[in-house]
Amino acid sequence: MKMAFYGSSLLSSYWNGAATYYRGLLKALAQRGYEITFYEPDVYDRQQHRDIDPPEWCSVVVYESTPQALVEVARRAGEADIVVKASGVGYEDEALLLEVLRHAHADALKVFWDVDAPATLAQLRNEPDHPLHRSLPRLDLVLTYGGGDPVVYAYRALGARHCIPIYNALDPRTHYPVPPQARFRCDLAFLGNRLPDRESRVESFFLQPASRSPELAFMLGGAGWDDKPVPGNVAWIGHVGTHDHNAFNVSPRAVLNISRESMASNGFSPATRVFEAAGAGACIISDAWAGIELFLQPNEDILIARDGKDVATILEQLSPARAREIGAAALDRVLRHHTYESRAKLADETFRSLFANPAVEAMA
Repeated sequence: MKMAFYGSSLLSSYWNGAATYYRGLLKALAQRGYEITFYEPDVYDRQQHRDIDPPEWCSVVVYESTPQALVEVARRAGEADIVVKASGVGYEDEALLLEVLRHAHADALKVFWDVDAPATLAQLRNEPDHPLHRSLPRLDLVLTYGGGDPVVYAYRALGARHCIPIYNALDPRTHYPVPPQARFRCDLAFLGNRLPDRESRVESFFLQPASRSPELAFMLGGAGWDDKPVPGNVAWIGHVGTHDHNAFNVSPRAVLNISRESMASNGFSPATRVFEAAGAGACIISDAWAGIELFLQPNEDILIARDGKDVATILEQLSPARAREIGAAALDRVLRHHTYESRAKLADETFRSLFANPAVEAMA
């Protein structure tokens, strides 16, 4: 089956948190026989910060950020059996969706793949004239990479025929334990770009514990933090490419997961980095959010903090031996239950069920 996938970027993780998700899931779908072409715009200097070469399992078309180029790649939707428009492409998203739907073959399966459902749904609630309102009835399926029942119910209330979460997961061929590296050694590390929906939570869960624990070493990775005031025991190292994620995750005593406010409020939305860190065997400390026990067991595979004070307390009590034990348990659980192969199986079954009978309910 031919799939045309319009997304932010497969080749670059620069200002593109969905890159790991796209790579893991699409590679697993390709192994199931899908012939995939990924279309990504040349925006945000991503092409200057590529961290993988075009893969053998997927064709990649990089197009200029011009209206003419957008229409040209949208026409290619007519060649595919499955047409996917992802959220957050980064250049004229609404226009791209309309053009892709206009050119898709009448018998093609038309999918909106939302990689930031809480933000998209908030936008739809606040903007009654948003083009996606008009497009939802023309789509066969909405997939999300998180959100659980709250997102499913919200999308169906807005007119989506089917909505199914295809959660983040682990690709054990790209994220796995490696020897620790001295450059990433610290007591607690956090990796995430500076975003308005996250910054106050980074202050609470990361910077405040650092201020309370001057004897400990903290490391901050990600873009956009260069002018952010931080305590003296916090080292900011800038953007960390995916080729360094395994070492970044395995070298500190613990790594911190901080959800964006919308993700934490919605729940059921594990970030890609949760599975990356678990795949490396890292000891993860995470902020609390509903549904986390569906993925990792608190106090067994992951440690949960309600606020920055909890983070500081956990660090005080966390021995290196206990941290290694928690990391090993997380690795075991994600390998058994949360790989992209299992996510691709659900996506494949969903696609095939809708092709077989578009009128029936998609598999949940």
